[in-house]
Amino acid sequence: MATQRFQQVGSRAGKTLGGFRTFILRGNVVDLAVGIVIGAAFTSVVTALVSGIITPLIPVSGNQSLADWIIPIYNNGQLKIGAFLVAIISFLIVAAVIYFLVVLPVNALTSRFKPHEKPVEPPPTRDCPYCLSSIPAAATRCAYCTSPLPPLAPVQQAQPQQR
Repeated sequence: MATQRFQQVGSRAGKTLGGFRTFILRGNVVDLAVGIVIGAAFTSVVTALVSGIITPLIPVSGNQSLADWIIPIYNNGQLKIGAFLVAIISFLIVAAVIYFLVVLPVNALTSRFKPHEKPVEPPPTRDCPYCLSSIPAAATRCAYCTSPLPPLAPVQQAQPQQR
């Protein structure tokens, strides 16, 4: 009895682990993991660029750089405005690089290879002569006031002229 229960637990665990293995080996999970690692490395490069090259070029006052800009507040507190501005500059650089080097090319590729769809024309409608609601042209009764509607006049096609 105990061995049968143990085998059932083992088979359920095998199914669960098999599903996990299938999930991990899917291409999009691996691509996501690679993207996160590369994104973290790129973010550290941009942070070094901003803190080492860009912020020293922006003078605040005296010998301070932008990253060192602090505003003293009540009770020996400090507002680290410079660190916040450095973080904003780093974010904007990362966002711009991602937009121009990833988003725009992907959008261009998808629009190039996506089949062009014809715009769907809305079905023809007409106004109910009693309540002035817009209803389908082929309707014989108004959906809003339930009045019977006169039939549509048949559309006459232009006949070719004979010479």
